[in-house]
Amino acid sequence: RSGRSAALRARMEERLLGARFRYLNQQLYTGSSQDAAQLFRDDPAAFHLYHRGFERQVRRWPERPVQRIVRYLRRRPASLVVADFGCGDCTLAASVRNQVHCFDLVPLSPRVTVCDMAKVPLAAEAVDVAVFCLALMGTNLQEILGEANRVLKLGGTLLVAEVASRFEDVHAFVRAMTQLGFKTVSKDLSSSYFYVLEFAKTGPARPGPAPGLRLRPCLYKRR
Repeated sequence: RSGRSAALRARMEERLLGARFRYLNQQLYTGSSQDAAQLFRDDPAAFHLYHRGFERQVRRWPERPVQRIVRYLRRRPASLVVADFGCGDCTLAASVRNQVHCFDLVPLSPRVTVCDMAKVPLAAEAVDVAVFCLALMGTNLQEILGEANRVLKLGGTLLVAEVASRFEDVHAFVRAMTQLGFKTVSKDLSSSYFYVLEFAKTGPARPGPAPGLRLRPCLYKRR
């Protein structure tokens, strides 16, 4: 009997974890990056819970997007300086020889600098590569990607790996990126799980709205 009640308790905990993860996930995708920073400042334990739920989702995928970015960086010179926006547990930094500035809302690793993704503590044109690996959350996408433009050197690389179903119109998104001072280098849309887009910085972002710079919230259904 004690085995049955332990199993029941485990199932209920799992269900609670799932519900809390979905709630946090919805907050992150439907508020701004400032709201997200505040949410986790008020409740740092929530980020650990969110990260656990997120890991469970991605574990079902045949390939992890971060591994794709690791392979990309290993083919490039190790002297390139990288900024990892929304770095999570710093898998990228641990897997490459490059200097990697790791930014996130809560420090899951001592390498993490805690900040809002729209205001990272880096000088202008300080890095060669900016990475967003499943990290383009928040309603202020233009501000966040504008910050990536600010810290990137001219000609520097922006890598975006994002859930495929979030793109309403990938071509409109790519067109909007030109207004933010980027040109498309390559698009890998071959996976049904995630897309990988590579951009190069051509200059500063142009003022004004960038229509088409839209991603659907990544909302998980109850299982």
